[in-house]
Amino acid sequence: MKAFARLLERLAFTPGRNAKLTILSQYFQTTPDPDRGYALAVLTGGLDLRQVSPSMLKRLAADRVDEQLFRLSYDFVGDLAETISLIWPGEASGANADVSVADTVTLLRETGKMALPGVIADLLDRLTPPERLALLKLATGNLRVGVSARLARTALAMGTVRSVDEVEEIWHGLIPPYLPLFGWLDGGPPPAPVQAPFRPVMLSTPVTPEELAPLEPADYLAEWKWDGIRVQAVAEGGERRLYSRTGEEIGAAFPEIVAAMEFEGAVDGELLIRRGAEVAPFGDLQKRLGRKAVSAKMRETHPAALRLYDILTWEGEDLRALPLQLRRERLEAATFDADRIDLSPILSFTTWEELAALRAAPHTEVIEGVMIKRRDSPYIAGRPRGPWFKWKRDPKVVDAVLLYAQAGHGKRSGFYSDFTFGLWDGAELVPVGKAYFGFTDEELRELDRFVRKHTVQRFGPVRQLAPELVVEVAFEGLNASPRHKSGLAMRFPRISRIRWDKPAIEADRLETLRAML
Repeated sequence: MKAFARLLERLAFTPGRNAKLTILSQYFQTTPDPDRGYALAVLTGGLDLRQVSPSMLKRLAADRVDEQLFRLSYDFVGDLAETISLIWPGEASGANADVSVADTVTLLRETGKMALPGVIADLLDRLTPPERLALLKLATGNLRVGVSARLARTALAMGTVRSVDEVEEIWHGLIPPYLPLFGWLDGGPPPAPVQAPFRPVMLSTPVTPEELAPLEPADYLAEWKWDGIRVQAVAEGGERRLYSRTGEEIGAAFPEIVAAMEFEGAVDGELLIRRGAEVAPFGDLQKRLGRKAVSAKMRETHPAALRLYDILTWEGEDLRALPLQLRRERLEAATFDADRIDLSPILSFTTWEELAALRAAPHTEVIEGVMIKRRDSPYIAGRPRGPWFKWKRDPKVVDAVLLYAQAGHGKRSGFYSDFTFGLWDGAELVPVGKAYFGFTDEELRELDRFVRKHTVQRFGPVRQLAPELVVEVAFEGLNASPRHKSGLAMRFPRISRIRWDKPAIEADRLETLRAML
């Protein structure tokens, strides 16, 4: 556990991508099996454990630590795992040499629910504070060390004869601790292939009008950016699988799409809720996401549809090396014979000004913007800069009042960085959302000072604030939500500006936000 604890600590306090890659690569090269495989699984979200709940951890702490001391410490630190790792009484017993990542994973997987608190407490007694933190982050699955699955796999390929694209290509279907994968990286045979595998997706990068200006419009295709979720539909060798953009299989939640996949190939598109020709807001799709099964009633009221914009393989032929123009022609020539599957239309434009006009006034509000793709681009895994761009519509904004604040995690654990904000509804401020980013480091320090000086009440780690500070909140979309007091839910809210100049009474009203729906 010592090496894993050191890994997480170094990653949490290392901001640079290349530095993180070096740290990860060294860990994978020097750590024995199976610990390195389980660490890789944790970092890539591939470890299925009996996760420890925050309530269980709080009960454990209450049995060992004075309640008032724990409350004050948690309020100051802001992170539950970090608080417990620091405040847990006693020194390590000296038996911690035998606590490996693999042993910990086995205990978390095989221990029953009733016995699990005692096992966690025993492990905490045997470990040092940094190791306790690593244990609790492993157990809760809440790492927050700034490492994406792609970055971890990139580091994995460093120093080997394999490229990250080769690793991505065989990744789906591998099981922790990935012994065949590490053997292959060391020059051995590749892991056994799986049927209907997930292919790593090609991603776009944001673009501005200034960046588009020197480019030749004729070299690009454009289509709408739909407000759904990116999926890959694969029907090969008698198997049918519907994957999210990260490779998670989600077909159980959308059986009508799987049933409609009467083809042999792999296609790339957007999963939507579509009633007739009308695409529904993202909130309708959200009601079906994450389900292990879906009722006939839900399929009737929220019918799923697949809107395609690329083709990866077809009838045994890998098409990813072809230029987009040819892949589009192959996609249009393919036969799907399904009402729930159609193609995303290509937009007609000859200048960037014409495309800007289309982007500014789409025919439906569920369109987020436009996608711009080079006609000659092959389908490349990852996020290469240049071939594909996303030009989203300008965000919506409201001026809101800060109501509550909570300390952040990791590098932000000493600052109040998680904010709840509200709008006026009559004479009352109603919470309408939360934001965790959008501000600079200097603005974060200013916000933290404001929180500490303007706290009026405390609820554990949460501080209620005097309703005095206005912030401009930018967001990408808005959905009706009966779960929220305001009846609305923002998509991707962030604090875009701090309005030190604006009195709280002049913040926006709830009806202003409702009008944007």
